[in-house]
Amino acid sequence: MESLDSAGWARMFNSCRESACHLEMRDHYAVAEEEADIAKWRAGDWGPEQDAASKAGWLDLMRATSARGVRLRRARIVSEPVTEYIRFEHEGTPQNVAAGEEVRWLPRSRASGLALPGNDCWIFDRTTVLFNHFTGDGGWVGNELTTDPRVALLCAEAFESVWELGIPHDTYVPR
Repeated sequence: MESLDSAGWARMFNSCRESACHLEMRDHYAVAEEEADIAKWRAGDWGPEQDAASKAGWLDLMRATSARGVRLRRARIVSEPVTEYIRFEHEGTPQNVAAGEEVRWLPRSRASGLALPGNDCWIFDRTTVLFNHFTGDGGWVGNELTTDPRVALLCAEAFESVWELGIPHDTYVPR
């Protein structure tokens, strides 16, 4: 298992030609680089400007990818009532949308009939899947890349089923 650095993420998106879809299924992520941001948000010292500055590199990559005509979509399956982390993520999503991502939210109770992969993943051009692995408490473990056509099809179809049922960001209100 490997962990992509910023150059690795850039290579993934720069090689993408048509679509990049991210399926997120966890209610809590405990990635180290967000801890200080979440603490500031919790204390009321966090807003759109701080959020955009914190993820400026990512937003730049999304703008550049979108400008090349790649469709960027992110679907999040969430439990309701949502966790504190999901509230933090929801408040920061307008910056992602402004950078070219389309985002939808699917309450977990509406996902019961869906066949889903076992891990969060990015699906690039429906041919390449980058799985994101986390510990049980949300800590980052690493990435796993596959171009297995069966896995890519499974993940692409799962993403589309979540997308179809999902609520667009501008109308989803976390409960």
